[in-house]
Amino acid sequence: MKVNFYDKNLLNDFYKYLSAIGLVMSIVFLFVTIPNDCQFISQDCRLITGGVLFIIIFLLFLALWFRANKLKYLRVKIDSTSVEIKEGDLFEQEGLIAIGFNEYFDTVVDDKIISKRSLNGIFIDTHLIHTGKEVDELDVLIESGVENEHKVKGKKRKAEGKLQRYKLGAIYLLDDRYILTAFTKFNDRNEARLTMSEYLEFLVNFWDNVNSIYAQRSVSVPIFGGGITRFKEHKTISDEELLKIMLWTFKISEMRFKHPARLTIIIHPEKIKAINLNDIKGLGNGL
Repeated sequence: MKVNFYDKNLLNDFYKYLSAIGLVMSIVFLFVTIPNDCQFISQDCRLITGGVLFIIIFLLFLALWFRANKLKYLRVKIDSTSVEIKEGDLFEQEGLIAIGFNEYFDTVVDDKIISKRSLNGIFIDTHLIHTGKEVDELDVLIESGVENEHKVKGKKRKAEGKLQRYKLGAIYLLDDRYILTAFTKFNDRNEARLTMSEYLEFLVNFWDNVNSIYAQRSVSVPIFGGGITRFKEHKTISDEELLKIMLWTFKISEMRFKHPARLTIIIHPEKIKAINLNDIKGLGNGL
């Protein structure tokens, strides 16, 4: 189980319930008069009553523990923005959907440049057709649609693929529905790599760029970096840690959603089991 019995947030929730139970019992005994003939209850009855209360409290704790381990939906408030974190399919969400590409906005799905299992691979193979556009047309739209200030000049690409490089966090809004964003850097072997500072740079730029185009619509994003991205200087970074970093960078950015628009972070069903949303709930209280 991802949440143990000594989890801080679990215990805090348990203490809140205990406090509520204690308050109710205090009010009851304050206004209810115990008859004289009931004041001398036998020791056995007291032990039985105490045992029943202990079992009820223990079952309450188990119920809270089980719920914390099965938690698949969470809503936190970051300033004026409602942020939902939930299990689901990114492509089934309403509003705008963000999809991470590499810094060249490559569109060749061949398991070399783009994996067929990645979000952008699934988007190109399965969902692009619903926009009425072909891959070649998408390439032209991105090239002409991304602002020049987000294009990078300089070092030429040695590996196969597109030549124009873009700044991390650059976006292109396709069909007023899909936010395509330059997320990962590619090395000479077409491997997606990032340093932690580059990851933070991407997130801050991404939030600020989305802020200029969302037009009070809800935005759904995946856990960026939760796929095949390799982080330099870090052996392993869990999806839960990436989720916390995303929330923190959103907090310090200028991005704010006005009601009823909201930010939704979608977690793949296969990954939700490893993410302690109960811990994220505790983090949300401090954001």
